[in-house]
Amino acid sequence: MRNVLVTGGSRGIGKAIVEYLIEQNYRVVFTYKNALPEDFPAAAIAMKLDMTEVAHCESLLEQLEEQNLYPEILINNAGITADAMFHKMTAQQFSEVINTNLISIFNITQPVYIKMREKGFGRIVNISSINARKGQIGQTNYCASKAGIQGFTKALALEGAKFGVTVNSVSPGYIETDMVMKIREDIRANLIKDIPAGRFGKPKEVARVVGFLIADESDYITGVNYDINGAMHLS
Repeated sequence: MRNVLVTGGSRGIGKAIVEYLIEQNYRVVFTYKNALPEDFPAAAIAMKLDMTEVAHCESLLEQLEEQNLYPEILINNAGITADAMFHKMTAQQFSEVINTNLISIFNITQPVYIKMREKGFGRIVNISSINARKGQIGQTNYCASKAGIQGFTKALALEGAKFGVTVNSVSPGYIETDMVMKIREDIRANLIKDIPAGRFGKPKEVARVVGFLIADESDYITGVNYDINGAMHLS
């Protein structure tokens, strides 16, 4: 049974990943930054973490090692948005998104990757976005962070390949999370018109791809970005 760490696993896609991996008999630890929802999976271990703080990441990993839960598999899912048109965006809005979505990945991934490299096995999956490829009005900060994740994924995949460490990314489109379903109904209807599949994706569809990528048998798949958006990236 492999140990998995999912960052930002308390809601949305992250929560779906946690639930699915528990079904697949992984030992799952997930992190959250603010409030922990009451309905989180009982079989998972929840730990509070501010990924932007190196010391917090080090402390978390030390605790996991003491409990024999040090991650063999890392899912970097934690992320935020702070949308604004670029001419109105503040430096704080830009830097907060870059720091949380991109720079913090270094803080948690480097120590985990070093252990994986030493042991000759590891799986890293980074959650990117369709907007890394297509762009989105009002999201210069978010798009930059998610595009950076894809570049990071490819470079680290090259470094880790001969050590048994695979590194891939997944780019969801519009998925039926609480955030998306809060969008006004008429706007959602217009969004669906732009999706060739004619619907939003389901969180579990993303989770299943993550499950495929982290399997022991997926050791020859690395440096790849998987689009999960109903062909929206082609439209």
